[in-house]
Amino acid sequence: MRRVLPALLLLGLPALGEVTQDVADRSVQEALDAGVNHFDVAAGYGDAELRLGPWMPRIRDDIFLATKTGDRDREGAWASINSSLERLQTDRVDLIQLHAVGDLGELDLATAADGALSAATRALDEGLVGAVGITGHGWTAPATHLEALRRYPFATVLTPLNPVLWRDDAYRADYQALVDEVRRQDAGLMTIKTGSRRNWPEGAEKTHTTWYEPFDEQDRITAAVSWVLSHDEVTGIPTAGDVSLLRLFLEAERNRVSPADGEASLSTDSDYASPFVAMPF
Repeated sequence: MRRVLPALLLLGLPALGEVTQDVADRSVQEALDAGVNHFDVAAGYGDAELRLGPWMPRIRDDIFLATKTGDRDREGAWASINSSLERLQTDRVDLIQLHAVGDLGELDLATAADGALSAATRALDEGLVGAVGITGHGWTAPATHLEALRRYPFATVLTPLNPVLWRDDAYRADYQALVDEVRRQDAGLMTIKTGSRRNWPEGAEKTHTTWYEPFDEQDRITAAVSWVLSHDEVTGIPTAGDVSLLRLFLEAERNRVSPADGEASLSTDSDYASPFVAMPF
């Protein structure tokens, strides 16, 4: 499965959820000009699929297109998958992901006999999708995704990883166990929350469209991207969910520093913390 993930940077399309078509067009073109060809969208990302759809007649054969369903039941997920195809103006995506499955309760719902997984595998059988993956947020995401791989051979996993999460012994152990299973199954492992700095402080002005406060300085983003991409098990990371941060991620991938230098840079930020302390969902 690693062979079908064509880029280290994925265009994270929550960034298009609340922007105009003109802004979306500039962001998509910027990514294409930089050689990004894995586009990661979701039914739940506002208007993102609608913003991306007009591009499909021009670029569909040149990109790896992934979307997600947040539904947990078979009927809802089947409708979601088909609606995504309509919004994206295509008859097939390369990857459908069960979205935001971050704990065992959500996994039980999605993998039940009448759960979303059965809709995803139907879509796979009918040629509407090329592969089935799973994503999730939170402290328990790696352990949940390990259990998911025991229940079904997901082609890809999208789970959180950054230096501050790695510092937690229990989280690191869960993540490493997931890596072992990913390698055993030869699945693709993508990671999220590379550019997260912390939760938004109470009462703070939210200067970006991300649900967490992101790093927004080049040296910090370069440090974080470099550190995550130094993990050879990682097949790709999505850019942050704000169009203004795309160029910083592109620059970071082009001019990486050593993981030690990246860790040292981030360790000087006394406010650096997990975004999972207080998730807004």
